[in-house]
Amino acid sequence: MANFNLFNTRAAQLPASDTLNQQQAPAYAYTPKHKLAQLAVTGCLNQTFYADAETQLAEVLKLVAELDARYVAKAALYARKKGHMKDMPALLLAALAAQRSSLVPALFEQVVDNGKMLRTFVQILRSGVTGRKSLGSQPKRLVQNWLNAASERQLLQAAIGNQPSLADVVKMVHPKPSEAWREAFFAWLIGKPADAAALPPLTRALLAFRSGASSELPDVPFQLLGNETLNAEQWAELAGRMGWQALRMNLNTLLRHGALAVEGCAERVAQRLADAEAVAKARVYPYQLLAAYRMTGDGVPLAVREALQDALELSLANVPALSGHVVVCPDVSGSMHSPVTGYRQGATTAVRCIDVAALVAAAILRKQPRAQVLPFENKVVKVALNPRDSVMSNAQKLAAVGGGGTSCSAPLKQLADAKAKVDTLVLVSDNESWIDARRHGATETLRQWERIKHINPQARLICIDLQPYGTTQAADRKDILNVGGFSDAVFDVLAQFASGRFGAGHWVDAIEQMEL
Repeated sequence: MANFNLFNTRAAQLPASDTLNQQQAPAYAYTPKHKLAQLAVTGCLNQTFYADAETQLAEVLKLVAELDARYVAKAALYARKKGHMKDMPALLLAALAAQRSSLVPALFEQVVDNGKMLRTFVQILRSGVTGRKSLGSQPKRLVQNWLNAASERQLLQAAIGNQPSLADVVKMVHPKPSEAWREAFFAWLIGKPADAAALPPLTRALLAFRSGASSELPDVPFQLLGNETLNAEQWAELAGRMGWQALRMNLNTLLRHGALAVEGCAERVAQRLADAEAVAKARVYPYQLLAAYRMTGDGVPLAVREALQDALELSLANVPALSGHVVVCPDVSGSMHSPVTGYRQGATTAVRCIDVAALVAAAILRKQPRAQVLPFENKVVKVALNPRDSVMSNAQKLAAVGGGGTSCSAPLKQLADAKAKVDTLVLVSDNESWIDARRHGATETLRQWERIKHINPQARLICIDLQPYGTTQAADRKDILNVGGFSDAVFDVLAQFASGRFGAGHWVDAIEQMEL
């Protein structure tokens, strides 16, 4: 009998790979719309394992020039509202502003939803990367409108940070407020003489505290208190006032200043962290909670650490309960040990791609206790997981293994060889497979998937891509979904695909459905 691997009619009918990945191995290129979506929800304009920030930026601007402005706007909106991204939505908005698109006002209103996004948008537009170095009349007017409509609390929150500072922005656009308090606030902000009596109440309280005229802790973002010496009780009070995200990020700060030792403080912090409504409103990434848990100091009370675990479970509310035989394959190869949001001097996250992949696998296992988890690098790696353990615990077990080369086809081959009847297979990777590279025809991943499909024609493959490299090992088709990102939005898309609610465009369809 002839060699079946060489002379396989079914495999010969599969589409041949049409590009190379970063490892120069055969792959399938995303369509321009899909590539922009991928960049929008995973690209952080930082150095990743295989690509630098400049390459990401150039690719985004190229795609913006090629694609319809309405789709670009919807991609920006999806990245901000569903993917909780910051820099990429601001970049897409700035690029459309440079094109003088009529969609900019409506998009600005939804993307620039806080002061930090305002400053990011101004920074990107004035940098010159989109083709202009001035704001231009329309963006200037939009920024003015935001400044003239924001509440005092929003303005104080926006005053945290530099490059540019809120003062810089005010100097650029020269807002002309109609209220006396706002005029006084802007004058104070940029260092001009201001009518102290006209300043709004929170600002007056801040200045009184800074000057020593008042010992009462002002109800303002704690970052504005500067280097003032606060006692443990005051830090405990601040813990109750911090926004949810600020609280998550400053647990070690509270510990260092003795706040968590103040009677009742730790319990109140734990209650806030595990509040379901607050978690949903905070738009927190599940992996951020994993990071917070891992980074908490030894002195952080157990109740607070357990609250972070509870918050993680809450943040994964969108994980669907998939039916049938579910298999999750997290990539644990060497490239997955790089930071999920890339490298940036002084701001590199401690959370790696492997942590996110492990988190996705553990979350699905939590909802589907009978799911099979097959971590892979060169080959499938054995890891013993208990579905009853917390998502945090199982994610940490998975993230502790691996480190070799990448063969995305390895778990699929193992399943096909075992003649396993798979209903849904979820592959979480950076798609840089190379161990299984073939010189001709379809990728090995697609070949092995076809073997699984032969066993169960109804099977569906979902590839969750964590890095914006623009290629996949299995091209989109009716039974294959490629989706990018590391927020819980991917679970919503996954659920819709698994239930058959998406057409041939899959993820692009989800973006097209966004309303401007």
